[in-house]
Amino acid sequence: MKRRNFTKLAVGLSLGASLMGTSAMAQDNMRIALVVKALGIGFFEAAAKGAEEAAGELGNVEIIYTGPTDTTAEGQIEVINSLIAQGVDAIAVSANDTDALVPTLKKAMQRGITVISWDSGVAEAGRQVHLNPSSNPLIGNMIIKLAADHLPEGGEVALLSATTTSTNQNIWIEEMNKVMGDYPGIEVVATVYGDDLADKSYREAQGLMQSYPDLDAIIAPTSVGIVAAAQAVEDAGKIGQVNVTGLGLPSEMAGAIESGASKSFAIWNPIDLGYSAAMIAHALASGATAEPGAEIEIGRMGTITLDETNSAAMADPFVYDSSNIDDFKSIF
Repeated sequence: MKRRNFTKLAVGLSLGASLMGTSAMAQDNMRIALVVKALGIGFFEAAAKGAEEAAGELGNVEIIYTGPTDTTAEGQIEVINSLIAQGVDAIAVSANDTDALVPTLKKAMQRGITVISWDSGVAEAGRQVHLNPSSNPLIGNMIIKLAADHLPEGGEVALLSATTTSTNQNIWIEEMNKVMGDYPGIEVVATVYGDDLADKSYREAQGLMQSYPDLDAIIAPTSVGIVAAAQAVEDAGKIGQVNVTGLGLPSEMAGAIESGASKSFAIWNPIDLGYSAAMIAHALASGATAEPGAEIEIGRMGTITLDETNSAAMADPFVYDSSNIDDFKSIF
């Protein structure tokens, strides 16, 4: 069996120590850094498992799983600069800001490092390829549909997003707004931001219920926010009055489905997403071409075809509810 090296890094002294430690590793390993929005988030931990799986299939690949301790562009820039200094072969980043990372990532590419974004993208100038977890229009439609399906007479809904600069959530909300005419009677009364922090997301959900006593649903297109909102609804005694939905992990949302705080939610498989990101980074670092129309093989996930922005989508969102949650809650 081929050996897989899996390194989890934090910022600051721990990152520096880990980087120095890699000097003893075999230098013929391809080193792919999976840079996440922040450490300690279940979605990204699952993605890292997928990246490790890809490394095992490819052989001679080391996955460096790293990110800042909070969801800021500044934290990611610090991490990326450390990776540039280490001379990794590829960086695959889920960005906290569309534009702020571009100068640092351009520096990485100028030094021969392959750069892709996945999940939450960076501007085209800052990467070679972007992997969307799904089609942005499909996700935008899905998050409002999840709420509207349980509001046949219409009602008030609010959005609890990640950060104001989070690329993917902002695009999904834009796409959602484009299809609002398909859901008559649904009114979006507010959009708030929990910064992908559990405690802040919880407080923001509490504030929504206090500010809008007739609120019918909270939509959280973030795996941190949806869990926090469901807990806030349960603690407020509003199960059956306020439905929490959006994008979440089965393992983290099973309790909310069981309690009734959430009737349904959706997500793609983050394990597949991390696997695909690692496969794309490896292909490009091995000489594959990144240009519109190019096809890139991504192992068991098949093939992606790049569009005019060098972007591609992995898969459609999948809906979880009481009928299937038990089949997935132990997986991710």
